[in-house]
Parts: sequence; C-alpha cells; structure tokens
Amino acid sequence: MPALPPSALDALHATFGFSAFRGAQEAVVSRVLAGRSTLAVMPTGAGKSLTYQLPAVMLEGTCVVVSPLIALMHDQLRGAAANGIRAASLTSADTDRAATVAALRAGALDLLYVAPERASQPHFRDLLEDARIALFAIDEAHCLSEWGHDFRPDYRALRPLLEHFGEVPRLALTATADHHTRADILQLLAIPDDGLIVAGFDRPNISYTIRPRDNPQAQLAALLDAEPGPGIIYAPTRAAVERLAASIGARGRRVLPYHAGLANEVRAANQAAFVASEDMVMVATVAFGMGIDKPDVRFVAHAGLPKSIEAYYQETGRAGRDGDPAQTLMLWGADDFVRARQRLTEVDEHRRPAERQRLDALAALVETPACRRALLRRHFGEEPPATCGNCDNCLNPPALNDVTELARKLLSAVYRTGQGYGLGHIEKVLIGKPDERITQRGHDALSVYGIVGADEAGLVRPLARALQARGVLVPTEHGGLALGEGAREILRGEEPVGLAIAARPARAARRSRDGRAPAGGANPVGDPLFEALRGWRRSTAAEAGVPPYVVFHDATLREVAAQRPTSLAALGEIGGMGTRKLGEWGEAILALVRQY
Repeated sequence: MPALPPSALDALHATFGFSAFRGAQEAVVSRVLAGRSTLAVMPTGAGKSLTYQLPAVMLEGTCVVVSPLIALMHDQLRGAAANGIRAASLTSADTDRAATVAALRAGALDLLYVAPERASQPHFRDLLEDARIALFAIDEAHCLSEWGHDFRPDYRALRPLLEHFGEVPRLALTATADHHTRADILQLLAIPDDGLIVAGFDRPNISYTIRPRDNPQAQLAALLDAEPGPGIIYAPTRAAVERLAASIGARGRRVLPYHAGLANEVRAANQAAFVASEDMVMVATVAFGMGIDKPDVRFVAHAGLPKSIEAYYQETGRAGRDGDPAQTLMLWGADDFVRARQRLTEVDEHRRPAERQRLDALAALVETPACRRALLRRHFGEEPPATCGNCDNCLNPPALNDVTELARKLLSAVYRTGQGYGLGHIEKVLIGKPDERITQRGHDALSVYGIVGADEAGLVRPLARALQARGVLVPTEHGGLALGEGAREILRGEEPVGLAIAARPARAARRSRDGRAPAGGANPVGDPLFEALRGWRRSTAAEAGVPPYVVFHDATLREVAAQRPTSLAALGEIGGMGTRKLGEWGEAILALVRQY
C-alpha cells in the first residue's frame, strides 16, 4: 500500500471532523492520492464517498463522480457543501448549468457529479478537455458487469471516455460484487489486480430476520411497534405499496408511498419528507433507496422476496449507515419463488444460468437453519465465524426436522393425482379428509390417501413452501402443482430433506414512553441536553433546507452531550465536527451546553 501523506489526516479532520480513517478507507485513499486506479468493494455505510471526496479536496483538479441517480447526487451535494467542499452536478434537473461549466473550466470545483448516460456523450468529453481532471470515481460499479445483479448498458458506454483520459486514475466503488463481477470490473476499467481492495461485507450493527409470510400486516406491525425511528418497507408492486401504506397510516404512524405510478413531483416531495424525518416510514418499490444517503434509517423490511442476495444485501444495507443498531425483516412466500422462476424464461439465455444460481442462493438463505450473516458473507467469498449472535437463527435457533419421508409422501401424492391439483387438494388427500371432489376423482382410493398422520399434518404446508422455493415443486399453467427438478432423487430416497421450523421470536425489550429502548439503545433517554441538541438540529436543518443528518449525525450529538465541551477547541475534538461546521454552529452548540 502506498504511504499515506501526513497532510491526509489533517485534511480528514478539517473537512469531516474525523481523527482517523475507518476500515479500508485509508488503503483506498492512499492509492487514490498516489494516482493508482482502484476497485474498492466496501459495505454500505463504510464511508465509500469519503474515499473520493477527501482526495478531491487535496488533489489539483476536479474529481468527476459518475452516479446512477440524480437524487443521490443532490443528497451528496448537500453533505459536501456542509463540509465546505466545492461540488456541483450536471443533470437534467439542474438549472445552473452555465455556472457549473464556468466553475469547472476555472478550476473552482472539487467534485462534479454526472449520470452515466451524460458522461458517455461526446459533448461531455469535449467539456472535460477544457478542465483539469484529477480522478474519475465510478459509483455502483457493479452496474458495469453483465455478471452483476444490476447490469446497466449506460455504464458500459463509459469506456470511450475513460480510454480518452487514460492518464487519469479511476476509482470504482461498489458494495455488492461477487468474485466474477469483481474480475469483470477490473478488466473493463483496466485496473490492475493489486488495485482490488475488499473491505469485507459484515455489517455487525444490522440484525437479520427472515420469516415465512403468513400475516404480513401483523408481522410488519410488530416491527413498527418495536422500531419508532425512520424505516423503509419494500413491497413488490405499486398496489402492494398503496395497501401497506394505508394500513400503516391507519395505525397512526407517519407514512408515505413511493413508486413509479406517482407523479414525479409527488415522488420527489415524498422522498424529501422521508429524508428530513426522524420517525417516518417509506413504503416503496425497490427503485427507492438508491437515491438517498440517509444514515439514520433504523429498519428495512421486505414484504416480498428480493431479486437476489446481492439486492437483499444492498437494500438492507440502507439501514444503520450511522453505525447504530438497525433491524431488517424479510417476509417470503412460495409464490414469490414461483414467480421468480417463471421470470427466468424472460432473461437472455446466456444470463439464465447465473440468474438461476442467484435464485437458488436466495432459497438457501430463507431456508437455512444456520446463521444468516454467515451465509451472506460466504456468498461474497468470505470465511466468517459459524455464528454472529445478531440474526434470528442465532438469537432463537430453529428446530431442524428430517422430513425426507414426508417429502416423499407429498411428492408421491402430487404425482399420483396427476400433477394438476393445488396444495389444498393434495393436503386433503394426504391426511385423508373426506371431500366430494376427492371422491368424484377416485383419489380416496389412491395409496397416498390418508398416509399422513396428525403428528405430521402441520408440516405439509411449510414443507410444500420449502420445496417450491427449491424448485422441486413447480406450478402448472392452471395453478396446480407438478414435480420439478430434483423431485426424482427425493422420491427414490437418494436426497435427504430437512426443514427448519422457526422458534417463537423472543419478546422485544419494553420501551420507555418516548419509544426508545431503556437499555442498550444508541441514544440516551431522558437527557435534556441531548434532546435540546436534537431540537436545535431540527430547526437549524429546516432553516438551511437540508435534512437534520446533514447538520450532524446523532453520534456527534451524543458525544457532545456526554463530553459537555466548554470551548471551541474542545468542541472541535468531537467526532464529525469539521472546521466548516465548527465555525458555523460551534457557538450555538456551546450556548446549549452552558444552558443545560
């Protein structure tokens, strides 16, 4: 690793108020300052943006940041401006293009944000010819790779720009890239193998819970009761978003919807309200989230199956970016896997095997009786401990039942009834429940009629759900069940089948009147100074037209309340208190400390 210039720590403290780097930040910044191209694979919340924002302040010239969403750019612009960084964007939503171009040509910009579709245009390349470019930072770099979970052709179109400015180093950043995707990015961006820095995929502050979806409104209500802070609930369709938002609103919780069916101005207003809030729930389709950098999201829930493990990791990673404890909940059903496997036929044939592997990996994640975090980390090539102590399976280990014989009975019943009946009919056949339809079709005379006793009857539906997730049972055109891949091996007794039965969740700790946990919570309870600081932050943010976290994170306010500094020099030692913020708000904070 190149040596870090001594001035880097000074710039880090002056700009961001931090006395040291976190995790892999130092290794990435060292390479960038040395002019070496780099691919940084860092988990969400690890401070990826700092790895180009700090060099942008220190290097001669402008850092061009390629980012996929306008809202994300503008969110980062607010944070950069609050830290005294000269930043601008060139997007279809910006009305000050002439001023931005003039500042770029004059060398008065540290950062210039641009979308990939604009960056790939010849006129943008011509514009950069008139400026000094210090670095290209490509955010969400997994979009470059056809092997990635979110391939975007606009990213591939960046190659002519990067090749034209071949002497300018490039920094590719992503939170979700498996081994194949990383290799693809390195090759596409001509980054040497020693330029790969993998920071690790663990987010220890996030608790993972995955449950079969049996009563989603009640399951989500339990999460909302336990988590009064801001959160995101992902729903698979626009209609589901609207239904869930109405249900949550009826319970008195502040909630807004977000999906493509809403007018642009409504989506923008809803997103702005959520970003500025300290307790709101956003119910959204998966398009929401990539456009925000909100650090204090306390929970992320999925009301349906995510697209892939990579998508799940990225979406849940929007919780707890401030490092404070955060919760995630995924609710899944067999029908989610049925639809996902049907969609595989719509994928280009050369991509189908990789997409099938992703779906099988998701099935393994929802079914595993072992540590969820360990499975996630192994998926990305890590060798984690067997347990984490902060997922549902570690906190409440499920019972693992050997249901091989029951699986053989179930598959046999599907086969012997003609592979055209739904689970309800199959279940009645297996338990021997009298039914006119069964009698009319002669299914009461089959050898499988009544072969499942009362002790196993309750496992038939969970087992059918698991077999559908694995693709062993597949749907027919008319909604029945048929045998799929792997069924023959189970029927022959060649493949054992296990079924994890989740333990009853432990009761959440009772909360105090203000909704915060009485012990182990991130923020202090009943501290007048801390609450006064939060109130001051709220009003200051409203006056400045920015979200509260742009002013200060909760962690900074907690440290102020704990340390109670009495001078600007002492306040300047608080984490997150950069030179710009100290000069602008330092006296107001000290006045509050003296008052309380």
